[in-house]
Amino acid sequence: MARGSEAFWDGISAKYAARPVSDPASYDHTLERTRAYLSPGDRVLELGCGTGTTALRLAGDVAHITASDISAEMLAIGARKAAEAGAQNVTFLHADVHAAAASGEPHDAVLAFNLFHLTGSLPESLAAAASLVKPGGYLISKTICLAGKPLIGLLVRAMGLVGKAPKVTFVSIGELDRAITAAGLEIVETGVFPKSPPARFVVARKAGQARRPE
Repeated sequence: MARGSEAFWDGISAKYAARPVSDPASYDHTLERTRAYLSPGDRVLELGCGTGTTALRLAGDVAHITASDISAEMLAIGARKAAEAGAQNVTFLHADVHAAAASGEPHDAVLAFNLFHLTGSLPESLAAAASLVKPGGYLISKTICLAGKPLIGLLVRAMGLVGKAPKVTFVSIGELDRAITAAGLEIVETGVFPKSPPARFVVARKAGQARRPE
């Protein structure tokens, strides 16, 4: 687990929790498309869950969600939110994608929203995430793709130098899609929302017995 990244997210956890969703329309569309691939009996893992907002929004659509993150402070806030909401089928796990993969437990769906551009090595992170998906299951992700956006890149790097932003991997949409395929997954749906900065939504299926979305 990257201690520097963990400390960064711990440090901004309260402000992060208080901040409203920046693009509600894109967020709601992300949830809508994600739900199309989930079933009531599914056991789901969310990687990089933050304070648990998405896990709690989707909890009523599945049997169980494990919400994982590298930030203990984020998870503590998420656990309080789950208790207040009376969510009985959400548990929280302090782990990055590699630690989660080491558990070896496969899931019907693995979610990773706004995560893969923050993990350092895209191929390694995708391989770890793919290992957590059952045959026939889905990896559903959304990734900010900043390659070819020099002005945004300069701003993010400058903010990172003064501790105001995490380390970001600058990846293009094409690079992301190829990396997902290289991880042994078949892309079945894509989208870009919002358009700026471009956030690539990808649903990718792991080979095996087909699951029928409900």
